[in-house]
Amino acid sequence: MQYSPPPLFKQGASARVKVVFFALFAIVLLVADSHLRSLALIRQVIGTVLYPVQMVALMPRDAAYRVSDYFVSVVTLQSELKNLRLQQIQNAQVIQQSQQLMAENVQLRKLLAAGERLSVRSVMAEILYDARDVYSRKIVMNRGAQHGVAAGQPVIDDVGVVGQVTRVFPFTSEITLLTDRDQAIPVMVVRNGLRSVAYGRGQSGQLDLRFIAANADIQKGDLLTTSGIDGIYPAGLSVARVMEIESKSNDAFERVTCQPLAGIDRNKQFLILQTQAKEPIYAPPPADSKGKQDKASRQRTAENTKKTAAAASVAPKPPERTK
Repeated sequence: MQYSPPPLFKQGASARVKVVFFALFAIVLLVADSHLRSLALIRQVIGTVLYPVQMVALMPRDAAYRVSDYFVSVVTLQSELKNLRLQQIQNAQVIQQSQQLMAENVQLRKLLAAGERLSVRSVMAEILYDARDVYSRKIVMNRGAQHGVAAGQPVIDDVGVVGQVTRVFPFTSEITLLTDRDQAIPVMVVRNGLRSVAYGRGQSGQLDLRFIAANADIQKGDLLTTSGIDGIYPAGLSVARVMEIESKSNDAFERVTCQPLAGIDRNKQFLILQTQAKEPIYAPPPADSKGKQDKASRQRTAENTKKTAAAASVAPKPPERTK
């Protein structure tokens, strides 16, 4: 016995017929759309209507992508930050060295320009170390007799006079700074041509102009240069600037304190002027408690006296008057 639903529950055509019908209908629509292009408007309307539904359906997927991208970007940024910090540490030494090299390059260019302005030959030298004597102002440089350096030659930087060569070795030389207590240099005031001698003050790093008359025309801020009368330092080299003038009513002399323009605290490279070597200029050593000078000072004084007497003995006598 074949079962069939009662007439009240009949739903129309069978499912098989519906599948065949809709399949044929879809094929007809495909063929019509591909040849006639007549369904473009319908497609646009359907796409517009279904767009919000598509966006809502894609929201979970987009949220998952954003979360994944966020964590990936955080990990990537942390890794890049770590690498940049390591690179910064590695480049710190190179950066500091490059800054030092730039400063030395500027200073060397100034030295070369200063050497070209001078009429004498010069050799560039670099500081090796300070002298061991803590009571003197001396340095040791990496140029010596093999490079043409001789005792008595002046040493300058791009600003002015630094000191004088006082001891020479084959490959090194000892430089006594202007501020040493036993060093002196003839100077001249640029403003009015007043000449004097500047003496070192030792560890204070300053110079003194001694025995300046109380009525001498010298002012604070005056520039002092080498006078050139000693035959060692070329004339016109900057030496110091007047910083302080002390005068007392009961004293016939003023005490002038000067600040050197050049110095070893700012540069490492200097120029040694290869002028004609002469005896280094020393200031008179301070007298001891009994008012006596040291043995070396007495020997130099005796030698100068002998030279003066010898020169006077060979001088020609003036002609006698005829009566």
